[in-house]
Amino acid sequence: MKNKETTTRRRTTVSLPDYMLADLSAEARRQGISVSRLIENITEERMYQPNAETLAALEEARSGVEMEELTDYDIEHFEEFVARL
Repeated sequence: MKNKETTTRRRTTVSLPDYMLADLSAEARRQGISVSRLIENITEERMYQPNAETLAALEEARSGVEMEELTDYDIEHFEEFVARL
């Protein structure tokens, strides 16, 4: 994902129902941000969230299930691998 603080922005027009714009405006005020930033945040969350496979892998890693203990041999070879990058 790109750094959203340094990305060039372009003005665009989006047609939304009145009720939706009112809800977005109220939520933006509640969060203390602009409607534009709120729409950007919502879009980013929806478009760039991890897929089901990635979420499952993250959960497995956090749970510690089937975690293997690294040996000195593993660490040594990993350091060699990283040094070659």
